[in-house]
Amino acid sequence: MRYFDDFQPGEVSEFGPYVVSREEIIAFAKQFDPQPFHLSDEAAREGIFGSIVASGWHTASICHKLIVEGLLGKAASLGSPGLDELRWLKPVRPGDTLSVRTEVLSTTPSRSKQDRGAIKFRFEVRNQHGDVVMSEVANALFARRTP
Repeated sequence: MRYFDDFQPGEVSEFGPYVVSREEIIAFAKQFDPQPFHLSDEAAREGIFGSIVASGWHTASICHKLIVEGLLGKAASLGSPGLDELRWLKPVRPGDTLSVRTEVLSTTPSRSKQDRGAIKFRFEVRNQHGDVVMSEVANALFARRTP
């Protein structure tokens, strides 16, 4: 179990891989982001992407899954007060293999609650070519090992 005290600014970790299928792109879009270029090859060909692409929210969900499996599921996570930044930089297509690179930007012990601290992370989702397809600056709360 990792606690707030175990994280250091500058620490880098990588998680993944995750292969994105055409079927899951469409299933996610049908439920949460039913824009034509997420649902249909024909509609996507006529749009700016030229082919079907994943919703940015789908990419963010894959990012979170990999972070939970690789980091948060093994840590004293207390949730998140939110994001400072979220950027979708390149489309994610069927067959892309995604991985997540995390960097600890800062650690700040809570002044009002001695049992916890806040960590600011940068997350980068990369495809199989090393291209950053999404970036995020996120804040997370973690329990302290010894308050």
